[in-house]
Amino acid sequence: MAAETEPDNETERLRKQRRDALVARLPARLADWVRWLLAAERRTLRMFAGFLFLLGGFLSFLPLLGIWMLPLGVVLLAEDIPLFRGLSVRLFAWMARRRPDLFAEQKESGR
Repeated sequence: MAAETEPDNETERLRKQRRDALVARLPARLADWVRWLLAAERRTLRMFAGFLFLLGGFLSFLPLLGIWMLPLGVVLLAEDIPLFRGLSVRLFAWMARRRPDLFAEQKESGR
């Protein structure tokens, strides 16, 4: 049962590759902030921010908050929590089917 919930090395490599491709598409200052937050030693801060983004996504009816916060929270929490890792794999796969240019352009341009 545990083998089903834990992704294999290729799935994890693809998840990180897609995550990094999306981070590279962000504006420079925001990309630097996300890379800083993804560092291994910032686990507690990353989890706190991820849960706040999830909460903000659920409260999207309020001003300044929105549905866009849900996937960001999932991606941040996926670094530390296996349940969210599986969700992020499915989220990235859905994005790759809907918008293959999000990941293809990154490989070609080498940003």
